[in-house]
Amino acid sequence: MKGFRDFVLRGNVVDLAVAVVIGAAFTAIVTAIVADLINPLIASIFNAGSLSKALVVHLPWTSAKAQGLMFGAVLGAVVNFVIIAAVVYFAFVVPINYAMKRAFARRKAEESATPAEVPPTETELLIQIRDLLAGRPSPEGDHELPPGHGSHRA
Repeated sequence: MKGFRDFVLRGNVVDLAVAVVIGAAFTAIVTAIVADLINPLIASIFNAGSLSKALVVHLPWTSAKAQGLMFGAVLGAVVNFVIIAAVVYFAFVVPINYAMKRAFARRKAEESATPAEVPPTETELLIQIRDLLAGRPSPEGDHELPPGHGSHRA
Protein backbone atom coordinates (compact mmCIF):
# COMPACT_ATOMS: atom_id res chain seq x y z
CA MET A 1 0.00 0.00 0.00
CA LYS A 2 2.87 2.40 0.78
CA GLY A 3 4.26 2.09 -2.75
CA PHE A 4 0.84 2.77 -4.26
CA ARG A 5 0.33 5.78 -1.97
CA ASP A 6 3.74 7.19 -2.96
CA PHE A 7 2.91 6.65 -6.64
CA VAL A 8 -0.46 8.40 -6.39
CA LEU A 9 0.87 11.33 -4.37
CA ARG A 10 3.82 11.91 -6.70
CA GLY A 11 3.48 15.25 -8.50
CA ASN A 12 3.30 13.81 -12.03
CA VAL A 13 0.27 11.64 -11.29
CA VAL A 14 -1.65 14.46 -9.64
CA ASP A 15 -0.80 16.82 -12.53
CA LEU A 16 -1.93 14.18 -15.01
CA ALA A 17 -5.23 13.67 -13.18
CA VAL A 18 -5.90 17.42 -13.19
CA ALA A 19 -5.06 17.59 -16.91
CA VAL A 20 -7.50 14.76 -17.70
CA VAL A 21 -10.34 16.42 -15.78
CA ILE A 22 -9.68 19.83 -17.35
CA GLY A 23 -9.33 18.20 -20.78
CA ALA A 24 -12.68 16.43 -20.42
CA ALA A 25 -14.41 19.68 -19.43
CA PHE A 26 -12.67 21.54 -22.25
CA THR A 27 -13.67 18.87 -24.78
CA ALA A 28 -17.32 19.24 -23.77
CA ILE A 29 -17.14 23.00 -24.40
CA VAL A 30 -15.44 22.63 -27.80
CA THR A 31 -17.79 19.83 -28.83
CA ALA A 32 -20.79 22.03 -28.00
CA ILE A 33 -19.34 24.94 -30.00
CA VAL A 34 -18.62 22.73 -33.00
CA ALA A 35 -21.88 20.75 -32.85
CA ASP A 36 -24.18 23.70 -32.12
CA LEU A 37 -22.51 26.58 -33.98
CA ILE A 38 -20.03 25.52 -36.63
CA ASN A 39 -21.64 22.33 -37.93
CA PRO A 40 -25.02 24.03 -38.56
CA LEU A 41 -23.25 26.84 -40.43
CA ILE A 42 -21.38 24.39 -42.64
CA ALA A 43 -24.52 22.25 -43.08
CA SER A 44 -26.47 25.31 -44.20
CA ILE A 45 -23.89 25.88 -46.94
CA PHE A 46 -24.58 22.36 -48.24
CA ASN A 47 -28.34 22.68 -47.61
CA ALA A 48 -28.43 19.76 -45.16
CA GLY A 49 -30.06 19.38 -41.74
CA SER A 50 -26.75 18.56 -40.08
CA LEU A 51 -23.15 18.21 -41.13
CA SER A 52 -23.28 14.44 -40.79
CA LYS A 53 -26.02 14.42 -43.45
CA ALA A 54 -24.15 16.79 -45.77
CA LEU A 55 -21.89 15.54 -48.54
CA VAL A 56 -23.19 11.98 -48.45
CA VAL A 57 -22.03 10.00 -51.47
CA HIS A 58 -23.92 6.82 -52.34
CA LEU A 59 -21.97 4.23 -54.25
CA PRO A 60 -23.72 3.06 -57.43
CA TRP A 61 -22.99 -0.64 -56.93
CA THR A 62 -24.60 -0.82 -53.47
CA SER A 63 -28.26 -1.20 -52.66
CA ALA A 64 -30.42 1.87 -52.15
CA LYS A 65 -30.68 1.20 -48.42
CA ALA A 66 -26.90 0.95 -47.95
CA GLN A 67 -25.15 3.58 -45.92
CA GLY A 68 -23.32 6.13 -48.08
CA LEU A 69 -19.91 7.69 -47.56
CA MET A 70 -20.34 10.47 -44.99
CA PHE A 71 -17.86 13.14 -46.05
CA GLY A 72 -19.76 15.74 -44.02
CA ALA A 73 -19.15 13.81 -40.79
CA VAL A 74 -15.45 13.59 -41.61
CA LEU A 75 -15.40 17.31 -42.36
CA GLY A 76 -17.05 17.96 -38.97
CA ALA A 77 -14.41 15.85 -37.20
CA VAL A 78 -11.63 17.73 -39.00
CA VAL A 79 -13.15 21.08 -38.03
CA ASN A 80 -13.49 19.86 -34.43
CA PHE A 81 -9.83 18.79 -34.37
CA VAL A 82 -8.58 22.07 -35.89
CA ILE A 83 -10.51 24.14 -33.36
CA ILE A 84 -9.28 22.07 -30.39
CA ALA A 85 -5.69 22.20 -31.69
CA ALA A 86 -5.86 25.97 -32.22
CA VAL A 87 -7.32 26.65 -28.78
CA VAL A 88 -4.77 24.39 -27.07
CA TYR A 89 -1.93 26.03 -29.00
CA PHE A 90 -2.97 29.63 -28.35
CA ALA A 91 -4.30 29.12 -24.81
CA PHE A 92 -1.59 26.82 -23.46
CA VAL A 93 1.47 26.33 -25.68
CA VAL A 94 2.12 29.97 -26.63
CA PRO A 95 1.82 31.37 -23.06
CA ILE A 96 3.91 28.54 -21.58
CA ASN A 97 6.64 28.97 -24.22
CA TYR A 98 6.64 32.73 -23.62
CA ALA A 99 6.91 32.26 -19.85
CA MET A 100 9.71 29.72 -20.22
CA LYS A 101 11.58 32.02 -22.63
CA ARG A 102 11.34 34.92 -20.16
CA ALA A 103 12.44 32.71 -17.25
CA PHE A 104 15.41 31.43 -19.26
CA ALA A 105 16.43 34.98 -20.22
CA ARG A 106 16.10 36.16 -16.62
CA ARG A 107 18.16 33.21 -15.33
CA LYS A 108 20.80 33.86 -18.01
CA ALA A 109 20.94 37.55 -17.07
CA GLU A 110 21.31 36.71 -13.40
CA GLU A 111 24.15 34.29 -14.15
CA SER A 112 26.05 36.75 -16.33
CA ALA A 113 25.61 39.78 -14.06
CA THR A 114 28.18 40.23 -11.31
CA PRO A 115 26.60 41.45 -8.13
CA ALA A 116 27.98 44.82 -7.00
CA GLU A 117 27.38 44.04 -3.33
CA VAL A 118 29.81 41.10 -3.19
CA PRO A 119 33.09 42.24 -1.63
CA PRO A 120 36.32 41.43 -3.50
CA THR A 121 38.09 38.22 -2.60
CA GLU A 122 41.36 38.19 -0.68
CA THR A 123 43.24 37.38 -3.87
CA GLU A 124 41.67 40.31 -5.69
CA LEU A 125 42.61 42.64 -2.82
CA LEU A 126 46.23 41.40 -2.85
CA ILE A 127 46.41 41.95 -6.63
CA GLN A 128 45.10 45.50 -6.22
CA ILE A 129 47.65 46.20 -3.46
CA ARG A 130 50.48 44.79 -5.58
CA ASP A 131 49.45 46.91 -8.57
CA LEU A 132 49.24 50.03 -6.41
CA LEU A 133 52.65 49.40 -4.86
CA ALA A 134 54.25 48.66 -8.22
CA GLY A 135 53.49 52.19 -9.40
CA ARG A 136 54.98 53.98 -6.32
CA PRO A 137 58.58 54.54 -5.33
CA SER A 138 59.87 52.71 -2.27
CA PRO A 139 59.52 54.73 0.98
CA GLU A 140 63.18 54.04 1.84
CA GLY A 141 64.43 55.36 -1.51
CA ASP A 142 65.80 53.57 -4.55
CA HIS A 143 68.13 50.77 -3.44
CA GLU A 144 70.41 48.70 -5.59
CA LEU A 145 70.36 44.97 -5.13
CA PRO A 146 73.71 43.26 -4.55
CA PRO A 147 75.09 41.33 -7.53
CA GLY A 148 73.49 37.90 -7.96
CA HIS A 149 70.26 38.88 -6.12
CA GLY A 150 67.75 39.52 -8.92
CA SER A 151 67.91 42.39 -11.37
CA HIS A 152 70.73 44.92 -11.01
CA ARG A 153 70.01 48.58 -11.60
CA ALA A 154 72.68 50.77 -13.11
